[in-house]
Amino acid sequence: MSWTPDDDDDDDEAYTEAKPRRAKRRKTNTSKATATDAVANPVARASTSLTSLLDVFQHGLTTRASQETRDDGNEGSKNEGENEKGDQNQSESENDGFESTMEGLLPEYLEVRQVLWAQSSGVALPDDNKGVDGGEGELEPVRPLSRFELARIVALVKQRKARHIASPFEWIALRKLQLQQERRRAGIRESSSVDIGTPTTLTVLDVPHTVPIPYVVFEGLRAIQTTRHEHSFAARVYGHTPQKTPGMIAVDWESRPPWTLLMDDIHAHYELAHPERDQPERPWIPITYVSLRPSHLRQVHDLLARVFWDGIDVSDALHYTPERCTVIAMYGHLVVGAALLSSPQETYITYLAVRAGWENAEIATTMLYHLIALHPHRDITLHVSANSPAMLLYNRFGFKAEEFIAGFYEAYLDTNSRASKNAFRLRLRR
Repeated sequence: MSWTPDDDDDDDEAYTEAKPRRAKRRKTNTSKATATDAVANPVARASTSLTSLLDVFQHGLTTRASQETRDDGNEGSKNEGENEKGDQNQSESENDGFESTMEGLLPEYLEVRQVLWAQSSGVALPDDNKGVDGGEGELEPVRPLSRFELARIVALVKQRKARHIASPFEWIALRKLQLQQERRRAGIRESSSVDIGTPTTLTVLDVPHTVPIPYVVFEGLRAIQTTRHEHSFAARVYGHTPQKTPGMIAVDWESRPPWTLLMDDIHAHYELAHPERDQPERPWIPITYVSLRPSHLRQVHDLLARVFWDGIDVSDALHYTPERCTVIAMYGHLVVGAALLSSPQETYITYLAVRAGWENAEIATTMLYHLIALHPHRDITLHVSANSPAMLLYNRFGFKAEEFIAGFYEAYLDTNSRASKNAFRLRLRR
């Protein structure tokens, strides 16, 4: 029997054709009914299927020859009386009535089935005398495969695949058929183009109405001469790769020195004063701590001249392992702090300075911490002015005063300087 996609069946591998049953002989009405009437007046029972009924009719015709042979054998073996012959004649007459009825109805039902298949597949039936492209024969409409046909095709392709003679197209078809079986077992129903009632035409969508772009927009685009790198096409293609800073020690994203707070206030005032203008975006820049590089020397010399005195040159620190003896605080490309050690063997802090406006951000604390951490097993010494606020910082790290030296900075400080010329000699014992 044929199968429809709406049937719920077992696995396809175990499906076989139903064995022909011997139909019971019953008296039938010999009055013929046309297939057109059957289609026009369908039976109200939900279990009635035209395809199943046609299969039964076709099965009755195929078993006609075997039934006549079996009946002839029964007639030769039964010669017991006139009553038995009468029953046999009666059964033959009943069989002849059923077969004669089916012979008249079957061609019309087959024609109706072909029409239904053509409607379900969306294929127009050709003329009786013309086939495909005007040739002889009729065009077979597209229809869904039955479960038996599907199982036979899958088994055939598997055999060809086992013998390594299957083509790639057969492998693709095998995979699609197996996928169809799995989806049916899982209860997934798909809408097919061969289902009855499925539209086979496409609807053209209306073109949406587009608003023309104002001319001012084009003029504004033409006025753009350059594009910032973070907004450019190259930045989208290359992506963002953090730049590797040589000699990186630490990065501080949280500290907000007074200078950065002042810049925030200036930008906020500009936004309030000119809300109609494009507001520039301020990137969030961290404070990075790195070792001394040749590019830092100019700014470091300027910083030390502002904090201490003129003429300080620390370029020789580049020759004594700057990775272990120097810590430079950077805000972008601006040097905001410097801490320098004389050498890894002497471990004497020569300079520790922070740029004005960058105090109270623990920059000096961070530089001193990393400088001490680079020499964990050695004592560290330094000299500091007697009235310098840095004394509190050194005391927090454990430095102790060992000596008071009067007039230690007389040769370096200006006479008008407020800093004391006396100094304390401090030591951090390890």
